[in-house]
Amino acid sequence: MKIAIKPNLTRENAFNVTQNVFSELKKLGADIVFSDEFKNELSQLGADFLPDEELYSICDIMIAIGGDGTIIHSAYKCAKHGKKILGINAGRLAFMAGIEEQELHLLKNLINGEYETDIRMMLMAQLYEDDKLVDTNYCINDVVIARGTAMRMCDIMVKCDGKPVNDYYADGIIVSTPTGSTAYALSAGGPVIDPTIESISLTPICTHSLFSRSLIFKPTSVLEVCVKNTEIGRPLLSCDGCNSIDLKEHSKIIIKKADVSAQFIRLKSDTFIDVLSQKLAQRRA
Repeated sequence: MKIAIKPNLTRENAFNVTQNVFSELKKLGADIVFSDEFKNELSQLGADFLPDEELYSICDIMIAIGGDGTIIHSAYKCAKHGKKILGINAGRLAFMAGIEEQELHLLKNLINGEYETDIRMMLMAQLYEDDKLVDTNYCINDVVIARGTAMRMCDIMVKCDGKPVNDYYADGIIVSTPTGSTAYALSAGGPVIDPTIESISLTPICTHSLFSRSLIFKPTSVLEVCVKNTEIGRPLLSCDGCNSIDLKEHSKIIIKKADVSAQFIRLKSDTFIDVLSQKLAQRRA
């Protein structure tokens, strides 16, 4: 089994976790490869290094070491190549992590094929300017249209399947997958959705309204988000917290279920509720 490892070495404990993961997998007889961007930091391990695109193409399984951002970034690339991913926490909460650093003994189940695979839906966001497609992004957590550095609200109109939903005068909106319901959307007061229930949720951010609430749409829905008036506030578009794009007046974003899915490896028998309770308990501590 060829396993690729992508650590986020900016995390305080990621280097030690990476060394321990490498050592454990070597003992289990795995063939291990790293991205060549880590050649200087990890050369002492005696591992093989490959360019990123080749890494995702040739591996059987990807292991991402870090927090949720690291895991999600690698999961998106894995989805494009039809590969499975295991997240190992070297951060704080890491909802997407399959195991913690003290549970590396469970890697034997990975090598033996004794694991479950959680299929998570993704979103595709297409940006149009003057009815011309200018950008396409995929995300596992959320699409966020929100004000940038200016302390002014945004004027945003949303349609679903061509029919008006609402006009939002707000700091922005979050359109999320069930996986993303425990990320930014949770902080904005959105509902927590079991990731096995495919759906698209829309949560306004600090809306100037007494009765504006989150909405949940069926997974086949197509949302259309239009920027109405940039003189009020010019919003930014961001997918999974990356690639912020400055939106123009009358910019249109089409958001729908992507044609690819992320495949997360689960080595433990914990349910979604178990993980949710454990992680939020850490936040309370």
